[in-house]
Amino acid sequence: MATIEKYGAPGVYDPPGYSQGMKVTGARTLLFTAGQVPYDADGGVKHRGDFKAQARAVFGAVKALVEAGGGTLESVVKITTYVTDVRFRQDFRAVREEFFGARGPASTMVEVKALAHPDYLIEVEAIAVV
Repeated sequence: MATIEKYGAPGVYDPPGYSQGMKVTGARTLLFTAGQVPYDADGGVKHRGDFKAQARAVFGAVKALVEAGGGTLESVVKITTYVTDVRFRQDFRAVREEFFGARGPASTMVEVKALAHPDYLIEVEAIAVV
């Protein structure tokens, strides 16, 4: 069983919403998810125009993929998030905390001009250790 520790370093700002670093020891399996977008059951766009609902759908997909691979959300050590408008940051943070708690995994957010479909507002990829 892998041991996963959240950590920081002296002199490096320690933000309250995510971890600057994740240390993994004893790992045997790494899971890498593709970028998850808010698909509906037929592969269309779910929750058009509703950022929070899209974020919940995306994190639900990440959770399902990690669990299918033998882990839990606590197994996630890194997420990379792409948003079409950085002003969604606070809403994103609130939804991320619903799934990961106040101190989530190492995290990067990038604002992009567009995602694969013009109605996607968010895409998240994850790395988990099981």
